[in-house]
Amino acid sequence: MKRGSKKVLISGASIAGPTLAFWLAKYGFDVTVVERSKSLRLGGQNLDVRGAGRAIARMMGIEKEILAANTGEIGLQFVNSKNKVEAAFPRDGADGFTSEAEILRGDLVNILYQHTKEKAKYVFGKYITVIDQRDDSVKITFSDGGTEVFDLLIAADGVRSTTRQLLFGDEPKVKFVGLYNAWYTIPKRETDSKWARWYTAPGSRVMVIRPDNQGTTRASFSFLSDDRNYQNLPEDEQKKILKEKLSDAGWEADRLMEEIDKNEDVYFDGISQIHAPRWFSGRAGMIGDAAYCPTPLTGMGTTLAIVGAYLLAGELAQHDQHEHAFAAYEKRMRPFVEDVQRLPPGVPWLAHPKSKFGVSVVNTVAGILASSAVKKISKLFGSKEKEVTKDKIELPEFGK
Repeated sequence: MKRGSKKVLISGASIAGPTLAFWLAKYGFDVTVVERSKSLRLGGQNLDVRGAGRAIARMMGIEKEILAANTGEIGLQFVNSKNKVEAAFPRDGADGFTSEAEILRGDLVNILYQHTKEKAKYVFGKYITVIDQRDDSVKITFSDGGTEVFDLLIAADGVRSTTRQLLFGDEPKVKFVGLYNAWYTIPKRETDSKWARWYTAPGSRVMVIRPDNQGTTRASFSFLSDDRNYQNLPEDEQKKILKEKLSDAGWEADRLMEEIDKNEDVYFDGISQIHAPRWFSGRAGMIGDAAYCPTPLTGMGTTLAIVGAYLLAGELAQHDQHEHAFAAYEKRMRPFVEDVQRLPPGVPWLAHPKSKFGVSVVNTVAGILASSAVKKISKLFGSKEKEVTKDKIELPEFGK
């Protein structure tokens, strides 16, 4: 099963990339991970590792570390403009907003790095500028002008992947779902607790404030909009737009506006899915958000990244010919991706009502569901946040 003679370059050191590096190194591949940032990007908001992703984390021996690094969040509260709780959904089972394996993105990235840094070579502060595919190799030119030859190249550099653009051009479609979101870290206040708090404001706006395990608070702000490419604007213009959208929203909007000006790490992007008719070309391909981002609305992006990395590494270990491995991987993975990407009707519009009446309806329905035996936040907006088990996608035990 060993394929030690093959050199593989992975672009991106977030979640999909290091997970792929872990399994490829285990199967004997010579792995290099190149990352555009000068160091690990340890910022970011909450992620959760569910179902099949959790099963793979267990196989990797990192499940206990993930659980130990949980944010401490105990559930989700819907609040009104006076911070009165309209509904509460405690952390409970797989359909909740908060999962047992709730972890900050940066903490998960660091766990994966610590378990791969001795098995794979990490190169920070560089990125791919030219891909020259040949019959027997891939010649890569990096941003510093250096070149190196690999057997395979896998892009795992996110929804805005530049490597994907080099490989496939505009063939993959970036499908904007009508929602913009900003995430950033803010100082903790006395009003913050171990509950995540969700506030729906008129004008199709939502604020969410969540606890973390670092003595700070994670904030997000989302609003409905047509596609205006806000993510491509300079940072000062992005901040101006966010403050305009937050204006007169009520609740803790003033706090979030004030912190935007102080914050140097505001991530603002249009929420989009990636739909690609093919994931591979010659000796190169892509996984994770670069290939099939499902959006945070599904609650399944991390699981897709981990599952995709595990399956691709396994298929490459099983097959002598990379073409056969890629085809086998796609046969397993594509139906799973298509199922996860299928957003229920009304998402994200139902969660972002325009009128005050719509806001009251959201809070009322949330209160009814929270007081019932169901207590599933997924019932409110038709969310696909769900447990994905081995019954949903087969996880073969490669290497046996």
